[in-house]
Amino acid sequence: MATINFITFAAFGIDKTLAEAQRRRVRESTLLWFAALGGTPGAYVGRALFRHKTRKQPFSRRLHAVAAFQLLLLAGALAWAVTR
Repeated sequence: MATINFITFAAFGIDKTLAEAQRRRVRESTLLWFAALGGTPGAYVGRALFRHKTRKQPFSRRLHAVAAFQLLLLAGALAWAVTR
């Protein structure tokens, strides 16, 4: 879990650096996949620390949707474990 969060965090930092240099960027879909694979905490920390992708609404909505889906999965897994 720590590895995917580090990768996601680093991807946000790399994308920010590339954006500032006006170079080819990391795809938004790649950033979202990293988050979906468990790197949501790394994505949120990277966004805040690098001040990156914070005002881009379509991206923000998608990231929030990934986080909400993961929370629903976690709640479902916890509820299943408790009722077993």
